[in-house]
Amino acid sequence: MLLAGAFFLYVSDYYRAEDVALEVMNDGSGITVQDNLTVLEPSQPGDTALIFYPGAKVEAEAYLPLLDQLRQNGLTCILVHMPFHMAIFDANAAQEVMAQFPQYSHWYIAGHSMGGAMASQFAADHPEEVDGLILLGAYIYGDYPPADTLTVYGSLNQSVEDKLDYTENVVEIQGGNHAQFGNYGPQKGDAPATISAEEQQAQTVDAILEFIQQRQAA
Repeated sequence: MLLAGAFFLYVSDYYRAEDVALEVMNDGSGITVQDNLTVLEPSQPGDTALIFYPGAKVEAEAYLPLLDQLRQNGLTCILVHMPFHMAIFDANAAQEVMAQFPQYSHWYIAGHSMGGAMASQFAADHPEEVDGLILLGAYIYGDYPPADTLTVYGSLNQSVEDKLDYTENVVEIQGGNHAQFGNYGPQKGDAPATISAEEQQAQTVDAILEFIQQRQAA
């Protein structure tokens, strides 16, 4: 009972989405909630979709501003709400998402921080099911090729930079930090960014769109 109580106390202390993120649900057309998924569809969906795993102990809605920008550029995004706000408890969630949306033939899996690690593990375990891996504030976890991976991190996020042992498809955002890929406020231990969250996310969106476009053109 003590262990269970300690666990629930731990997972109940998480980062909440800021108002600017929650407003996306109110303002954005083409955004629906289906069970544990928030689906962001452009006005004219194509055959490509992106599955997103949130960072550990971060409310999933915090990533809506980033994903909505991708939606506005024609990419369907499916945000997974993880058990206890931790992707480690459902690393294979993408498999069920793919089965639920058979209309998409090209899949990218993405994630932030621990969500990126679990997305990376899924891609490594299911390489034939994904067209590419996108990591934000994270690095490859498992055996997945850097050539098929986009890694984006803030220059002030030294812990990620120290772990990178590859250089292919790596984008460093000058002045960016770890937390600003989402909108959930300052994160403990994170260096203050010298650019806004809007700027960090705009550069991230550009990098993601370029990565996908290059892969689809190949």
